[in-house]
Amino acid sequence: MAATEPRHWPTREHEELFAAIASLRTKDEVERFLRDLCTISELDAMAHRWQVAQLLEEGLPYLEVARRAHASTTTVTRVAQWLHRGEGGYALALKRRRRKSA
Repeated sequence: MAATEPRHWPTREHEELFAAIASLRTKDEVERFLRDLCTISELDAMAHRWQVAQLLEEGLPYLEVARRAHASTTTVTRVAQWLHRGEGGYALALKRRRRKSA
């Protein structure tokens, strides 16, 4: 794909990845799949963004989230944008997490 062409979302490859993830049945299966798929650095980055999302859901100010998560304010702002105006994935996972811990 040339750099000037728009990037389409989702691509066929994305759809195939989503289907593979959706086929997994347990936390252990997801863990094994993601460990094979991702580097430790990639997993750390995703876990870090998830921590930021959880802290934002608690209603903490951005600077406090950044301090607690050892994240840049840029990361906090980016996660907040997706949390509030994204596809709803963070919100769904956070809602299910709350329900499970109740």
